[in-house]
Formats: sequence, C-alpha cells, structure tokens
Amino acid sequence: MVDTSFAVRPASDIRRALLRQEEVALIDVREEADYATGHPLFAVNIPLSKLEIAVLDRVPRLTCAVTVYDNGEGLAQVAARRLVAMGYRDVALLENGLQGWREAGGELFIDVNSPSKAFGELVESRSHTPSLPAEEVSALLSSGRPVVVLDSRRFDEYQTMSIPGGVSVPGAELVLRVRDLAPSPETTVIVNCAGRTRSIIGTQSLVNAGIRNPVYALRNGTIGWTLAGLALEHGQSRRYGDVSETAHRQAARSARNVADRAGVKRLSPAGLDDWQADHQRTVYLFDVRDDSEYVAGHLPGARHVPGGQLVQETDHYASVRGARIVLVDDDGVRANMSASWLAQMGWDVAVLDQAGQQDFSEKGNRSPTLPALPTQNEVAPAGLADWLDQGDTQVLDFTTSANYVKGHIPGAAWLQRSLLTLSGSTALPTASRYVVTCGSSMLARFAVAELAALTGKPVWVLQGGNAAWKEAGLPLEQGETLLLQSRNDRYRRPYEGTDVTPDAMQAYLDWEFGLIAQLDKDGTHGFNVVTGNVA
Repeated sequence: MVDTSFAVRPASDIRRALLRQEEVALIDVREEADYATGHPLFAVNIPLSKLEIAVLDRVPRLTCAVTVYDNGEGLAQVAARRLVAMGYRDVALLENGLQGWREAGGELFIDVNSPSKAFGELVESRSHTPSLPAEEVSALLSSGRPVVVLDSRRFDEYQTMSIPGGVSVPGAELVLRVRDLAPSPETTVIVNCAGRTRSIIGTQSLVNAGIRNPVYALRNGTIGWTLAGLALEHGQSRRYGDVSETAHRQAARSARNVADRAGVKRLSPAGLDDWQADHQRTVYLFDVRDDSEYVAGHLPGARHVPGGQLVQETDHYASVRGARIVLVDDDGVRANMSASWLAQMGWDVAVLDQAGQQDFSEKGNRSPTLPALPTQNEVAPAGLADWLDQGDTQVLDFTTSANYVKGHIPGAAWLQRSLLTLSGSTALPTASRYVVTCGSSMLARFAVAELAALTGKPVWVLQGGNAAWKEAGLPLEQGETLLLQSRNDRYRRPYEGTDVTPDAMQAYLDWEFGLIAQLDKDGTHGFNVVTGNVA
C-alpha cells in the first residue's frame, strides 16, 4: 500500500527533468543485487539498509527534489520517512515504483554503473578507439619489441589479476605518467582493465592527449584475455613512479587543451565559493589525485575520488544528475582529463584553477556526513566476550556479507537493516540482550532504536565494531554460519575475481555491446562525444 503522506512523482516528470538537464535524484533503495537486475539509466542505488551512512554525501542538498522507489517490497515508503527525518524537504515516491517506470515506456538497464559503461561504448563507437585482441597483444609481448601494458583499474583490482608484465596506472594517472613509462615514441602502449570501459576511456585519453606512441586498448580486458585461454598474473605490485618535469609540463598542456575542447569550465577559489553559496544547485567537490596525496593535504570539504573511478562510477559519487561538479588536483592534469570526460557525459563540470599548496590545509581521510544519533549503550570487546560466555546475548552483524563470511564473532548472525523493516522481530534469534556490530559499528548504530522497539530487549553497540574485536585478539569463525537472509547486499560483477565462468564473462560482454542501442531507446543520456583532433 502506498503511503499517502508522500507525493507521488510520475515517470514522465523524471524523464522531462532529465531532458531539460534539471537536477534529478532518483534513488533505488533495494539492495545492490536487486538493483542490478534492472533500473532506469540515471537511477542511483542507495539501499535502505545503508541510507543514513551514504545519502548525505551523495545527495548533499536537502532542498533537492528526491524520488525514491523499489519494486513493490515496501522499502521506498520507509526510505522516504527516513529522508524526511534527516531534513530532506522535497521527497516523493516514484509512481507505481519500478513497474510504473516500465509501464510508462521507460528503458531498464541491468548491472551497475550503467551510464558510465554505456558512455564508454559510445566513445569507442564514435571515436574509433584503437584496440587489439588478446591474441595479438600476447604475440606482441612475446616478440621482443618495445611494449608496455598499463592497467587502468584500482590497484587492489590489479593485484587480484593482471596481464603479464602489466603496470598499475589507474585511469586518471595515465596522461600524467605515460611519457615516463614509455619515453620512446616507438614503444607500443596497451591499456587494459577487467572488461571494456576503463580500457576504452584510458586509451582514448592518451589518444586525445596526443601522445606519439602507438596506443591500443586490450579488447575486452582481462575477460578477453581469459576467454582466449591465456594466463594471468596474480598478486603483482608494479606501480608508476615519479613524474619528470618535462613529462609533467607536456601532460599539463595537453590535458588543458583536451578539457577546453570538451567545454570544461574554470573556477577560481572565489568562484567556487559562489557556486557553493548557491542553494538552488547541488555542487560536488572532488579531489581526483592518488589517495596518499589526498591524505597528505587537501581542500577543506573536498571528497576523495580518484579520477578514473569517478568516470567509471559517476553515479555512485555524484548521485544527483544535473548537479555541478568541481574537480581539483595540484598538477593540472588529472582534474582536466577527468573533467573532459564528465563534460562529454553531460555534466556541468569545472576545474578549480589558482589553488595553491596553502589551500590544501586539511589532512587525513574525510569522514562521511552522518545524521545525529542519541547516546547509545556501548560494550567493549572484552565485555561482549564475557556476555557470550554466559549465553544470554545475541550478536547481530550488519557488515557486508563478504566480510562476515571472511571472519565474524562466533555465533553472530548476519543480516541487513532492511530485514528489520520487512520481517520485523520474527526473523531474529531470541535473546535477553542484543549487541549490534559491523566493521566499525558506524552502520550498526542506526539499527539500535528500531531493533529495541521491535524486540523490547536492551540493545548495545560493540565499541569499535568487528575491527576492535579482531585487534583484541578475540576468536573469529568463518563461513555462512548464521545468515538471516540471502546475500543480496552486493552484485557480483562478472569481471571480478578469478572464479567467474566463461559463460558469465561472455554474457557480460554481450550486454556491453548492446548498450548503445539501449541508449538510443532511452533517449535521456545527453552524452556528447568530442571527436577529431581533441588535443
């Protein structure tokens, strides 16, 4: 039953706003695995179970029009109430949820990060991005001719599996680092990722920046390599080094030209202040450098998102389509190259110029923006261990299911907060006392009040969460020992890990090949790929 206390927003209104490039925050509050089965192109996934710890950063303007939906599970109404309680002032339910979007003729996209992946396919189609199949790259590597393989994924992904001899150079670093990694124009440069998008964007970045080397994407990435029957490396640690002055100067000049050609705007610090003072527009400020550089010093209020991942997962970080995005670095390369792609994806994007080292005054990692919570009862790991020995306490673990399986407190039950909404206390083991935890207990804290109301029993928070339990040297158990629901909290990407079946890999590639046709049917993307001599 629809909660009549909330406005209902029809799919036609969302589509109209997208076409007008107005701000749209369309939030799918199902778990990621369910979201991946089908959603509108610009719908973002913020599960109800994690809403409070994510939404204030992803939808930072409280007066933004927010539309939430599910697929009939009853999650959207609960999410709407929580958003209003957090201060959002314009919250509506999508009329008839996902089914309503479908009935209105809206296109549904499967998988995750669909806008970025569809954009990558459009870039390859319109720019004719050069690529080579795995067999040809393998032959080139065996030929003795000069060649470098640059892996444009995150470093942790590279360590899981990589092309033999490949070097980790995440996407936004490519233009900055390539001239030092391949100083001779005779050296062939191969860019790879696990599938297609980041290798396409990385390769085209180098082409757009005008490097003199022959450059190719590894067609279909490590998936294509595996399907060709070729062996991958694992656990490698090869990374880029320092940038020479000459390479930096050349990269900065070409990156600026690429960004200007793409229509990227320029902001001074005063201009940034003006944008942030405009309460009618949402503004995201992203630092796109390496994480160690960000920690050493960054602009106050800037969120850290490496540029390559920002282009790959734009919807995950900038969840209000039509918002403004400001990028910052300290080298004039990574922000410009990342911004050039965001501008082509239809974003109103600017690079912050004239910022000096004195402006990077904030150090360390940034904590997420969270709603306030009342004071809660806490128990230290040693105290919890005593309670568990007495047998009157049940631990409820709200971490990711993958982390739970790797290691959890003995006897702990795994669940998501949405289970409390859907099934109430009937799904919970009985106990005289409950202790909630997760990795740090940050997410678990938001389950305390609801859990206490459902059970009528005292609820405590594990101080420091599972991390503190492990640091105390207390025992762990592994495996799916007590799952209270299915593990749908995360969609397993077909390009992740080393145990994906060939059929799943091929199906994923086939889906990517069909994205351009889906974009045409949907008609709301607003992408504008700049072709020709970009640099």
